[in-house]
Amino acid sequence: MSDVQLVAVEVPEIGDERRKNWAKVVANVDESHSSGWAYEGEFIATGGVQDVPVGSVILIYGERGSRNSPSVEARVYVVNNDGTISLRDSAKGRAWARTLRDGIADLLEEQAGTPISARDWHPDLVAFSDAALREELQRRGLD
Repeated sequence: MSDVQLVAVEVPEIGDERRKNWAKVVANVDESHSSGWAYEGEFIATGGVQDVPVGSVILIYGERGSRNSPSVEARVYVVNNDGTISLRDSAKGRAWARTLRDGIADLLEEQAGTPISARDWHPDLVAFSDAALREELQRRGLD
């Protein structure tokens, strides 16, 4: 038996209940896809309470507007041990899946405890000065 701790969380519903909406506990990201098929995991119901593992990454998708021209929104949450969820990212429009893909993959690595030395450096780090990076290391107690 695993030591998975479940908590009850309120899973929000995005968009219009008459349009497509769903939520998934993301277990893996298949980076060979740039659509919603990139996200592997178990579907859960939106608009109510669900029992999910602490630390889970939840992807919620919803549409509003007309059937012919829906407005799409997707949000990424992380489940906290106190039963709350924290918004980590969001995207709108038809490119939502690719927009969120790399960030969700990073969150899953973070949740798995993959050490930063085993992860690829993110290109955004190049934009920070040496002084800013040193300051962040000191803030984290890693200097």
